[in-house]
Amino acid sequence: MNTETALPEGNLSLVTLGVASLQRSIAFYETLGFKRKAKASDGVGFFKAGACAIAVWPSEELAKDANFANEGMAESFRGVALAWNCRSKGDVDKVIKRAKSAGAVVRKPARDVFWGGYSGYFADLDGHLWEVAYNPHFPMAEDGRLEIPG
Repeated sequence: MNTETALPEGNLSLVTLGVASLQRSIAFYETLGFKRKAKASDGVGFFKAGACAIAVWPSEELAKDANFANEGMAESFRGVALAWNCRSKGDVDKVIKRAKSAGAVVRKPARDVFWGGYSGYFADLDGHLWEVAYNPHFPMAEDGRLEIPG
């Protein structure tokens, strides 16, 4: 294989969420238990999220950086959901309860699902959709990373 043309292995390392209020979103994700990092950066909030990281950044700045129009982005379904996998059904319930108490909208209460797991959805303060799930078919590593069989 030609190493000059070979692509590097796929690796999702950071998810940036556009938000209406940086401080409000930072407080929300801290309430959910995410640990804020790089606090010297006052224009963005960075959080450790397992093998990946999450950033919250004002929507208008994110749109400007990506050369995108920002009008009406937060009001519609975006066709994307972030996933928070848990080690048990009880943990799923705890996460959704904490998210709701921090101001999230529960879009679908957690329940047993057709694929043999247990999941529910909430939308954060800016409408970003999160699935919270327990999947007995995808074990979790000790460090919280999802082990996808096959």
